Order: sequence, then structure tokens, then C-alpha cells
Amino acid sequence: KFRRPGRADRKDRKSIMATDIVVPQLGESVTEATVAKWLKAEGDPVKTDEPLLELETDKVTLEVYATADGVLSEIRVPAGQSVEVGAVLGAIGDGAEVSGRPVPSARPEPGPAAKPAAPAPAPKEPSAGQAAAVQSPAVRKLAAEHDVDTAAIAGTGKDGRVTKGDVLAHLETERETARAAKPAPAPAPSPAPAPPPAPARAAGPREERIRMTRLRKRIAERLKQAQNTAAMLTTFNEVDMTELMAVRERYKDAFEKKHGVKLGFMSFFVKACIVGLKEIPAVNAEIDGDDLVYKNYYDIGVAVGTEQGLVVPVVRDADALSFAQIETTIGALGRKARDGKLTIDELTGGTFTISNGGVYGSLLSTPILNPPQSGILGMHKIQKRPVAIGDKVEVRPMMYLALTYDHRIIDGREAVTFLVRVKECLEDPQRILLDM
Repeated sequence: KFRRPGRADRKDRKSIMATDIVVPQLGESVTEATVAKWLKAEGDPVKTDEPLLELETDKVTLEVYATADGVLSEIRVPAGQSVEVGAVLGAIGDGAEVSGRPVPSARPEPGPAAKPAAPAPAPKEPSAGQAAAVQSPAVRKLAAEHDVDTAAIAGTGKDGRVTKGDVLAHLETERETARAAKPAPAPAPSPAPAPPPAPARAAGPREERIRMTRLRKRIAERLKQAQNTAAMLTTFNEVDMTELMAVRERYKDAFEKKHGVKLGFMSFFVKACIVGLKEIPAVNAEIDGDDLVYKNYYDIGVAVGTEQGLVVPVVRDADALSFAQIETTIGALGRKARDGKLTIDELTGGTFTISNGGVYGSLLSTPILNPPQSGILGMHKIQKRPVAIGDKVEVRPMMYLALTYDHRIIDGREAVTFLVRVKECLEDPQRILLDM
């Protein structure tokens, strides 16, 4: 007899069910991650939306959260191992599980043993004449065309009948046998085996060897990709920061009081670059196969240094943002970068990048492209230097600017014109407001 499971049965079944911890979608073009570390141990209680572990991709480090209350009953993938999207990392139970194995509850009482069913009688084998008599016209025609004796073929049809498929399979078997009887051609000489990789050098007594993080490996791959594929060239100029510093000094208190954010230099540089990008669209474009893709939007990447490496969060549609909105966005992205909270969407899709090496004291550098972008502007340290102003020599706060560009798409004239336009906007900030 069978009975419908009652509420108690459903409750018991639910109590031993576990919730899988699954690798979430990691973003466009990202299919693999490394388990950086577990924030919980097996047996620890967890609550919904509580972080369980950290995954490290080639772009960001992200946390995986609990989707149910309970106990971390199993860790299937330890720290350091790579996983793909959708892989099961572990499980959350309700406390009645240990290492993924449910503790058995009360056993159901055994019912009366069922009597074994009597064996079915074996079907009678038809004679060869009977089998031939019931063959379909298609089988007889195919057998006659290829001179096949159907009596030698084991039928798979009803009552052992030979089907058309049986005949075709028999013909294929005969062809395979004939091919196997032919002498095999002489094997082509195998290429020389590649030399084995050199063994890793043992660490010295005053050295420490640690494995590269996935983010650091990805940075290395992208930098090498830029060197191998782009025809990189760098052009330089210098900007007199006198007027820009005066504007900032004049309005910084009122600006912060009204907008709740400090007025920095980066918003001026972003706006100045947009003026240049609108005039020289090739600097905002990219190469895709045999095509040039010109972008009529301005998603500006701002390089941020973190303990894990350099990341480039993107300020979306920067041309439509005010100075205050740009400063607010850059500040928020910078904090998320240092805390390791950036998402994939915040790191992808930029059209042009600005890198400020001046915050570390760099006086001059040649920035490297951020593929597939075709241009990157390098800012540097502001340093007082004597410069010729008319017929006089004055000490002015000066900054070197560097534009690295892909010469495959941007000509030298365009690169120099872009950089001069940025310089003019910074030396006379009113040009930014007038889009000149």
C-alpha cells in the first residue's frame, strides 16, 4: 500500500536538503575564476546574503554570498583551485549534515516483501524462410542491389525481422573490413618534440616565492598583448598649470560646500580629453579585425593603483556629466577599487584611459595602451620650473603630458593635435565650457 506524504514527511525531507553554493556569472568574456579564500569554515553558521568566499578573476575580486540560512556543511573547492561559471563550490545545510552527507533520520518500516514475478516466456525464433517472407520490399530491394544474403544478417526488428537499417549496417561493416585489409600508408614523420620548460629556480635563502594572482597574470598578458599587436608611439607636451590651479583655489570651498565633494584636477583632465576626442575621433576609436570602430560616446577609464595591481574603472558617458558628477564618480570608483569591490561592468567597455603617475611622483613616463583602446593620456607630477613667458623667464607650475597611441589608426598629426588641444583647455579652462 502507498500513502500520500503528509506534512511531517515533507518537513523531514526538507530538513536534509542542502543548498548548493554555485559560481555566479562573472561578466562578459569571463568564464573562469580562482577561489582566493573561504571566509567561513565547514560547520560555521551562515545567514542569507552573508559573504562565504572570495573569487578572483582576471579583472576583479568578488564575493560569493549565501542564498539561504543554515550551516556551511561542505567545502568542495579549496582555496587556490580554478573553477568555471556554474561549478558547485560547496553546500549549505540546516545543521543535520556533515561534509555533504545527511545524517539519517528514522528509517521507514519495511513493508511486506513482494512476490517475484514469473519470467516471461522467450519468444520463438522464426525460421529463415519465415523471416524472408516477412521482409519489407525496401529490404529485399536493397539486398538484391548489393547481393547480400539476408539470412546471414541478425535482424533487430519485430520477431527477428531484418530491417533496412540492419542491411545498411551490414554493408558498412563489410566496407570497414575491406579498408582494414588494405596496407596502412607510411606514417608522416612526427615533428620534433618541444623542449620541456625549464624547471623553476629554487628560492634562495633571502628570497620568497609566491604564485602570481590571476589579476596580476591578466595584467601581464594584456600589457604583452598591447606590445605585440599595437604600433605604439608616444608624443609629449607640457602644460602650464597656473590658471587651472588658480581656478581650483578660487572655487574649491564653494564647490565642496554645494556639491559635497572636493574639486580635483581629474575632472578638468576628463573634460579636456573629451574636447580633444570630439575633434580627433580616431583617438576614441579601435581596430576590430579589418574594420575601424568609431565610438560616438565617451566612457573614460581612470587608472587606479591598488595592492593587487592597476585597475581601470570606467566613468560612463563622461561628456554628459558635470564636474561634480565626475569627481563623485571617480571618488566612488577609487574607494571600491581599493576595497576590491569593483564589478566587471565597472571595468569594461572604456574608450579612452587617463593614468596619473604624478600621484606617485613620476615626472615623465610612457604609458602603455589598454587594449583594445587606441589612446592613453599620462599625467605627471606638477613641478615648478623656469619657463619663458614672452621676453621674461618666470617660475611656473608645469606638468609633462604623454599621449601613447596606436599608430595603426592614429596619425602623428592627429596625436599631436589632440595633445595640444588638451593642453590649451587646461591652460585656459574656459575653453572647456565653450567646447573649444
